[in-house]
Amino acid sequence: MAVTVASMVGSMATKKVTVTIPEELLEEVKAEAADQGISAYVTEAIRTKRDQDRLTELVDWLEDEYGPVTDDRLAAARAELDEIDAEHDRRRKAGGKAA
Repeated sequence: MAVTVASMVGSMATKKVTVTIPEELLEEVKAEAADQGISAYVTEAIRTKRDQDRLTELVDWLEDEYGPVTDDRLAAARAELDEIDAEHDRRRKAGGKAA
């Protein structure tokens, strides 16, 4: 079941805060957030940034622990992802049936 950010914001405890952002950015956000509202838009942006920061922290820890990813391993991982994407495409075209 998909839950929109707007409904998640409405169902969790919230606190009003004041932030200062450039006027031009605010105008862009207002235009893009018209349907969901600025609070939901900003909440989603902050959550995304927090998640990216946590992933960066995990990558840093993994590289400290195991060393950086080699070009060969990166190429192999990308090839595997390409295969998975191709399989998903085949299944979608077949109407969800296994290929």
